[in-house]
Amino acid sequence: MTFTGWVVGGITSIALEKYLLQTLPPAVLQQQPSWYGLVKIMSSVVFAIIFAADQALVLRRYLSAWWLWVLVTSVGWLVANHVSTAWINYISSIADSLNKTLSFEDVIFFGGLSTLSYVLSGIWVGFLQWLVLRQYTAGAWWWNFLPSFSYLCISIFVWLLSCLQDLIPEVSRAQILYLSGQALTAIILGVIPAIGFCRLKIYSQRILASK
Repeated sequence: MTFTGWVVGGITSIALEKYLLQTLPPAVLQQQPSWYGLVKIMSSVVFAIIFAADQALVLRRYLSAWWLWVLVTSVGWLVANHVSTAWINYISSIADSLNKTLSFEDVIFFGGLSTLSYVLSGIWVGFLQWLVLRQYTAGAWWWNFLPSFSYLCISIFVWLLSCLQDLIPEVSRAQILYLSGQALTAIILGVIPAIGFCRLKIYSQRILASK
């Protein structure tokens, strides 16, 4: 369901964004650039809600207030995305301000900082989801860091994928890398939390059995 939410949410948000940008007159976008930002925010909100709602379709069997999961996951994803984007842009501006060709060590350093910003932003998602999960299970404190672990795995696998780009025909390289990266992201975002939920369920059953 996470994979489905990622794909459906992505397609829907992209379609909505293109429709709104085509509907608005070009003169309006040039005179009021804020409209473009508003459209981007609206498409991000739509994606986040669809993504979270697909997960809630399964979790409603275990969470009575399933709508809270939709709310916290949507808000968490939006905050994490905004925070990571802001930090990555800030790091890029620092690199650009050096006014020199970056050495290999510089690329590794600034790339590592950008990746770290992306990974740590997952704590926002984990914390807000934990606020809901702690009402239904015990020992769920580690969930705060689970999305960050997912983001770390995504970063590693996407990097490994980029190392293989020379094996892909140049004509379709960009498209294959993009689709493969999206698929890997969706799978990891589904598999790792699913394992986490299974561990929470087993732990809760053990506690009930001991009582």
